[in-house]
Amino acid sequence: MFTRNDGRYLMDWDVLFCDVDDFCLEFEPQFQQRLLASNTRSRSRDGKLSLSEIMTIVVAFQMSHYRDFKAFYNNLRETGLDLFPDLVSYQRFNSLTSRLIVPLVGYLKSRFGTCSGISFVDSTHLAVCGNKRIERNRVFEGLAARGRSTIGWFYGFKLHVVINDCGELLGIQLTPGNVDDRRPVPTMTRSLTGKLYGDKGYISQALFEDLFDRGLQLVTTIRKNMKPRIVLLWDKLMLRKRSLIETVNDQLKNICQVDHTRHRSVNGFIVNLLAGLIAYTHQPKKPSIRWDENEKQQLAIIP
Repeated sequence: MFTRNDGRYLMDWDVLFCDVDDFCLEFEPQFQQRLLASNTRSRSRDGKLSLSEIMTIVVAFQMSHYRDFKAFYNNLRETGLDLFPDLVSYQRFNSLTSRLIVPLVGYLKSRFGTCSGISFVDSTHLAVCGNKRIERNRVFEGLAARGRSTIGWFYGFKLHVVINDCGELLGIQLTPGNVDDRRPVPTMTRSLTGKLYGDKGYISQALFEDLFDRGLQLVTTIRKNMKPRIVLLWDKLMLRKRSLIETVNDQLKNICQVDHTRHRSVNGFIVNLLAGLIAYTHQPKKPSIRWDENEKQQLAIIP
């Protein structure tokens, strides 16, 4: 992969497909063994497109400069027949994406990074429609909810993200827009140790004690009406680096396209979100912590 003038990374189709196909070769046999038996008879013949090809196409869209999947797919049919000689119609491909949610979740989990002892947690809103169209929205009725972020009210969901100091994903969770940011933290950080840095929205004594009992220390900034407290120099510097996860959220929305209001089905929303997260994990250069010389001297970590 290499960088375009607009900052995007051009994909290597062969590398992406080989990685997805390697996962599918292990996933599909195990998945078929765990499917529940059905009394109804149905054919189970292979389609023209394999699971790895379908997954590759939806992930590649999130890594492209296209904002409309139909335009991307039609262009692929015209120019990419050597890559995918058995492409089906756009309508048929849309129907095939209904089977992608479980494989995409498994593939995303396989792309998670490793805990380094330094983790950051934050949430970002995913609006599913404009505020003036909330009453008319039927696609996400009973699922989405009204919430409030730093930029105002919205209708949709919250994407909760945990990353390490190298910008790699460690955990994600999707909740309605009115869910407290602190609620998903115990589930997302179940396998993490070390220190977890968050903003003022994660201040909670009960949450701190719950995480501390299993080896994870929650460190947050303080509100203006709180008494000053003693904070280690290391923790002060790491709290300054918390903008790292905000950069990740920005890239997920503006480069990997996980946030838009044109969804026509819940399945399409989930597939788009998962494919965007996977596309982010394939970025060769992710946001990461960089220490300046002054910080290195303060911490005495000069090599």
